[in-house]
Amino acid sequence: MRIRAFAASVLLLAPMAWGQSITGLWDATIEVNGAKIPFRMEFAGTGKNVKGWFFNGEDREISSSGNYDNGSLVLNFDSYASVLRLNFANDALDGSYVTRTRTMPIHAVPATAHVPSAERAPDISGLWIMEGVNSTKGEKAWNLVLRQKDDVVSGAILRIDGDTGTLEGSYKNGAFLLSHFSGARPSRILITPQADGSLVVDLNGEHHAGGGITALRPEVVKARGLPLPDDPATHTGVKDPTRPFTFSFPDLSGKVVSNTDARFQGKVVLIDISGSWCPNCHDEAPFLETLYEKYHGQGLEIVTLSFEEEDQLKNPVRLRAFIKEYGIKYTVLLGGETGTAQEKLTQAVHWDAWPTTFFVGRDGLVKAVHSGFPGPGSGELYKRDTEEAVSTVERLLAANETSQK
Repeated sequence: MRIRAFAASVLLLAPMAWGQSITGLWDATIEVNGAKIPFRMEFAGTGKNVKGWFFNGEDREISSSGNYDNGSLVLNFDSYASVLRLNFANDALDGSYVTRTRTMPIHAVPATAHVPSAERAPDISGLWIMEGVNSTKGEKAWNLVLRQKDDVVSGAILRIDGDTGTLEGSYKNGAFLLSHFSGARPSRILITPQADGSLVVDLNGEHHAGGGITALRPEVVKARGLPLPDDPATHTGVKDPTRPFTFSFPDLSGKVVSNTDARFQGKVVLIDISGSWCPNCHDEAPFLETLYEKYHGQGLEIVTLSFEEEDQLKNPVRLRAFIKEYGIKYTVLLGGETGTAQEKLTQAVHWDAWPTTFFVGRDGLVKAVHSGFPGPGSGELYKRDTEEAVSTVERLLAANETSQK
């Protein structure tokens, strides 16, 4: 489960006499496509009581179960269907992180405190726009949000389907090296400030690779007439806003649930297109559950249409773990295989982002659509998008509309 991280002082643990104990904070690298991506992880306990967690900013992705015995560590992360396997020797941990599709080598040593850079770090905090990006979704630009204290920087790259998770790092040799790994989407970016006030951004990771991307301040982008990032409120639409958004899929017990069921009539319904394999869907789930708990009594329903791989549809163990991890009480349905989503979402226009949420009014018609979900690492953009979602829900709940037949 994800909970808030320990106090910041825990992150500054000094090396200790480790012996056979792995308890404490570790500096690690995970190797992806030939790139070694730095990250931190922490462990506590031993035997079958051992726990471990990855960091995503202030949040932690905690292991579901595991065992540590005689220098051998195995930790299961059920909601990602992944396993961390490490062996302790010579004050280091070596092994791999195993997902359904790949095995990634990991090396870790006891964490040390950050040593401030001898160089004065330039201020790169705030909002930037990355131009010339390579996007399979046709995007021409992405948002880059950065926060800085002295030479230490954190932030995220925000695409149409969501962000990279919280990237963290510091300044050295004229550049900022930031990275992220919290059980999914390992990524590393190198940001080099330029004399003209721009940034050169080089990407490495599981989903992004490429160099020479330029990041500019929004006012510079607008003045030059360069492409802006896609608007998540307009990226996806519906074919006919006068017709209901229909769905009819089984829940995890096999019972078919449809938009015409009595429980949805006269209600505001959020129809969320998701998948337990999707990191940005993991970011979104706690927010949706918070919305549901607050507004369900006022007439809000949330329905997630979860599209999964074939074996997960037969036995959705990862999705069940996903539901358990976030304490989801709203409706979750099995939409089918991920490759069938386009043909099944017959009302959607230009849908290609995981997740995407359709806001349906009390009359059964789509009133708004939001593509993707920015996690807390996106800072002001996370605040903006979540506040807009709450405002939309409240507006629809207050509307005096009649259900369509």
